[in-house]
Amino acid sequence: MNLKKILIAVDNSTCSEKAAKTGYEVAKTFGAEVALVNIIEPIPANINPDLTLAPVFLEAYDNSEENSHILLKEIETKFSQGIRTTYLSVIDSAAHGIIKQSDEWGSDLIVIGTYGRTGIYHFLMGSVAEHVARKSACPVLIVPNKYEEKS
Repeated sequence: MNLKKILIAVDNSTCSEKAAKTGYEVAKTFGAEVALVNIIEPIPANINPDLTLAPVFLEAYDNSEENSHILLKEIETKFSQGIRTTYLSVIDSAAHGIIKQSDEWGSDLIVIGTYGRTGIYHFLMGSVAEHVARKSACPVLIVPNKYEEKS
């Protein structure tokens, strides 16, 4: 397996941090570069009577993009150990955005965390990690939320 480009999907969660830590460790082992991807899920737009977007939507979009960049910088600082890192922030649905960014960036592996939800919640919401694993053109490493590194 020749891993040169590893895409790590992150959000603001502990399972995402576990995925980032694991992804950077794999990158270090293989001498690969990393792209951190954070998907900004679209906010339902408020449409004014004259069919323009309400300013609150644009303000929320700006804040989300800024917050996404801050998150990516924090993850890089915490886990990268000097590994070359690219930031990818896009507005999209989570699974579609991760797959699209992976294809465009040309990743050899996607690393993603999972919340491990079950039952009706999983049925209703689906699993982003599961969807990415089914649709991805490259291998996907799913890091479970319960994963704890052995000392």
